[in-house]
Amino acid sequence: MTENKPTGMSRRRWLGGAAAVAGAMGLGGRLWAAERRKRRVLEEGPAVTKGRIRQSVCDWCFITNSSPQPWTLEELCQKAKALGILSVELVQPKDWPILKKYGLVCAMAPSHGFVKGWNHKENWPMCKEKIEQAVDAAAEAGFPNVITFSGFREGMADDVGLENTVAGLKTVIGYAEKKKVTLCIEVLNSRVDVEMKGHPGYMGDTVEWCVEVCKRIGSERMKILFDIYHVQIMQGDLITRIRQFKDYIGHYHVAGVPGRNELGENQEINYPAVLRTIVETGYQGYLAQEFIPTRDPLQSLREAVQLCDV
Repeated sequence: MTENKPTGMSRRRWLGGAAAVAGAMGLGGRLWAAERRKRRVLEEGPAVTKGRIRQSVCDWCFITNSSPQPWTLEELCQKAKALGILSVELVQPKDWPILKKYGLVCAMAPSHGFVKGWNHKENWPMCKEKIEQAVDAAAEAGFPNVITFSGFREGMADDVGLENTVAGLKTVIGYAEKKKVTLCIEVLNSRVDVEMKGHPGYMGDTVEWCVEVCKRIGSERMKILFDIYHVQIMQGDLITRIRQFKDYIGHYHVAGVPGRNELGENQEINYPAVLRTIVETGYQGYLAQEFIPTRDPLQSLREAVQLCDV
């Protein structure tokens, strides 16, 4: 019986085929390992075990190209539910059925943007329309809050912008009260000139300015969104301000400083101490993860949620 030896051409084909099979097996193995890691993170169980802080997550950080591994909204909801997160926020009302499918709420409903806000009177009709639409949707869904913004200065003095913002919001606060929905004006930093990490020109860039808006309106349905990341960049002194203005805070956002990335050891905020202070104030609202992950987003989200579960 003679041995059939491959010709040069058939040998090259055989080697090429073997390499392709090996490569496919290697890629398949890596994909399997990656999926196994993701499953293991979820199989570890909820990241929330104490639950003294009701946690939320902002959708844009994880479902856009800001994330190294963007998810769909449905994937974000699945993972949020598994981790013990109660809300996915800033989601448009048309997508709220996806949240409700997983028993989640939208703790902060979107409305108008942060560039054109209440400080310029020419923006009032647009802001009023967007706010009332958002309030209607939130009230119908049973969701608690709608976000609002001062808008950019564009050469306007802060005291003039304050008066305009108060007057503008007074045109909609009665509607929010009637619908039992809270409007939250967000504090944003105006120092960092990087997209979605800072907003040069934004007027409501201090806690005191935004609290003054609430004081002048004088309604329990008018609060501030205390974004810890932005406040740290602009002012710091977080624990003192949280204690001082606790009655005006309707919502919190968190992220690492600098960079708006993970909440771990490579950033400057002592989040456990800050979160314990929030609990001590008797806060009953939501706190949302709004950081841009730089590595595996699921592991980053789990670690952030655990850090805030004080």
